[in-house]
Amino acid sequence: MIVTAQWLKETKDNVVVIDCRFDLADPAKGAALYQESHISGAHYAHLDHHLSGEKGQGGGRHPLPDMKVFAAFMESCGVSDDTMVVAYDDGSSMFAGRLWWLLTYAGHEHACILDGGFAAWTGAGFPVTVEQPARKTGELTLRLQSHMAASAEEVAAGGALLIDSRAPERYLGETEPLDRVPGHIPGAINRFFAEAMENGKWKPAAEQKKRFAGIKQDEPIIVYCGSGVSATPNILALKQAGFTNVRLYPGSYSDWSSDESRPIETERHERR
Repeated sequence: MIVTAQWLKETKDNVVVIDCRFDLADPAKGAALYQESHISGAHYAHLDHHLSGEKGQGGGRHPLPDMKVFAAFMESCGVSDDTMVVAYDDGSSMFAGRLWWLLTYAGHEHACILDGGFAAWTGAGFPVTVEQPARKTGELTLRLQSHMAASAEEVAAGGALLIDSRAPERYLGETEPLDRVPGHIPGAINRFFAEAMENGKWKPAAEQKKRFAGIKQDEPIIVYCGSGVSATPNILALKQAGFTNVRLYPGSYSDWSSDESRPIETERHERR
């Protein structure tokens, strides 16, 4: 699920590369960076336009896209059922992770993330371009993996360990720059998604297992964040560590906290 810049350089002609760079504080920035330079042959996927649906009642700040529309977009990038797809972003892996999760949710079995993102590519001295690739036509069969997503009702029902992927200060309710009320979903433990990486690179499986120590490998797990984006690196890290029953709550805290009837807490929970 994680590939190196060297691997991509050697394999690039046989894969579809997707640039997912984005800035939550400046939604136009990622596309502008893509226009300035990107990996040759890479298509651009915008978080708001391609990797999310229309905001409405419920679903949080980045609701899942219409999966038929998403599949059609991926086909326009040349993705077919047997195509290897490599997503990259600025190195945080949260936006590339969102595309990885969506493709996997769509039933595609050949999606991965560039370790270290665009910085790893340029840091290795590999070439970039301003030229945009021509649109292509792929044939992607949509086989929706509905078991990968959890609803707010399933979260409320209990029965699964909740992992909050946000920064500790947001989990604890010490600050909340985006959502209605600070805090977290009751009972959730905190595993900051950025700790899946060190110095911009993914930690090995043994280190990921340490991050999730105390959790049983087959225990039902639901992962969330603010809006279903930064939770995806934690899902990938859990997969790396051998966990098998992992779901995303796509609406995440932005959806949960939008309903005043749902409980919120600030107490820390932990697994030992």
